[in-house]
Formats: sequence, C-alpha cells, structure tokens
Amino acid sequence: MKKWFIKLALTAIAVFGFTVASNMTHSTTAKADTPSYSKIYKVASHQLGKPYGWGSTGPSRFDCSGLTSYVYRKGASKVIPRTAQAQYNNSKKVSYAHAKKGDLVFFGGSKHSISHVGMYIGHGKMIDSQNRGVIIESVKAPWWHHVGTARVTPLD
Repeated sequence: MKKWFIKLALTAIAVFGFTVASNMTHSTTAKADTPSYSKIYKVASHQLGKPYGWGSTGPSRFDCSGLTSYVYRKGASKVIPRTAQAQYNNSKKVSYAHAKKGDLVFFGGSKHSISHVGMYIGHGKMIDSQNRGVIIESVKAPWWHHVGTARVTPLD
C-alpha cells in the first residue's frame, strides 16, 4: 500500500510539473510573438534621414506609405497594404485623443482622399517620409490636414 501511495504521489507531482512547465512555455511563446512598439520604433528610427522617393518601399528611400509598410513588416512581421488610403481603409480607427505609440496618423482632404501617413511616436510627434525625407515632425504641422488615426495591431 505504501509503494502504491508513493507511486501515485510521484505521478501527481510529475503531471502537475508538466502542466506548469507547459503553461509557462506557452505564455513565453505568446509573449515573444506579440509585436512591440520598441521593435517598430527601432526599425523606423533607423530610417531617419533617408531620402524621399515617390513609390519607394525601402530600404534606401521611402514614400510615406512605403515607410509605414516597411516598418510594420520588419518590426512586427505584419503585412499592411501598400498605399496610405488602403492602410487607412484596413486599420481599426481610433480617436487622436486615444492614439498610442505605433498607431498610424493619416492626412488628406477627407477620409476618402488620404494622401499621407506617418507613425505616431507620442507627444504629438510622428515619423514620416515626405519631401524632406524620413523625419520626425509634429502631427499638427500646418501643412498637414489630420483626417484620422488607426491602430494596425495591439503593441506591447
């Protein structure tokens, strides 16, 4: 009877240990797969100073939507549409007041005529590519008409 009890106790401990280890591995894997702002910011900031090129998708030159699609593809393994209008149409809209770092900010005449996109980096600033190349500038710059903000994916 004593041997049977010891075998039962050891089996229960082994099952419990396996279950805990399995859950820890799953949690770590899920966490590693979650895109992070720091990763996409690192990719975006490495593009600063590169020249503008209409229709360019990098890595040596970018247009605005080429930059944002490159940043999300390289930094978050997330493929987003190529053009600013398509990025706007295919992203979850959020109010500018609720913008988070990594969200995309869109500009143009209206939500049906988006002509520019940048990546929000906080404190009213964005990284974008325009005629001066890839730069950091204010979302509320007088030459841009902010139309909307959208979240591509949740970020850590």
